[in-house]
Amino acid sequence: MFYEKVFRGLNKTKVRYLVVGGWAVVLHGVVRMTADLDLFVDFEKKNLLKFIEVLTDLGYRPKIPVKASDFADKSSREKWKKEKNMLIFSFCHLKRHQDHIDVFIYEPVDFEKAYKEKEDIKAGRVKIPIISIKYLKKMKAIAGRPQDITDIEALREVERLRKNNA
Repeated sequence: MFYEKVFRGLNKTKVRYLVVGGWAVVLHGVVRMTADLDLFVDFEKKNLLKFIEVLTDLGYRPKIPVKASDFADKSSREKWKKEKNMLIFSFCHLKRHQDHIDVFIYEPVDFEKAYKEKEDIKAGRVKIPIISIKYLKKMKAIAGRPQDITDIEALREVERLRKNNA
């Protein structure tokens, strides 16, 4: 499975994170293509430092020319958002260039509330915390791109099917 080592590493070190974006849509049951892994991470500094350590140990580095530890600095994230209109911070694998992880640099939805309503799924022997459909739809609505609108419709269909099968 793509990114299995990432999930294992984050889980082992007890990083608080949620899978969001295209992978979350797929894990909720929608058939669609997606390549990069989108994550929403708790911005508590210790949590971010553990997150960065796991990714660094696995061979990921920031896509932009900054230190990975800069991601843990709130003022840096705020500056990137304000001055560069940056919404996500990207990590790329040094050897497997197709392995790409995007992480939000701000809270598009309240992390604590979303984390409380997360869904844990198992893929093989790996537990993956995914954002609930409710919060995923909110994030997709904020982004508002054509693919996001399509995803919202597909997620509504998943909800409808789940309700009918309950």
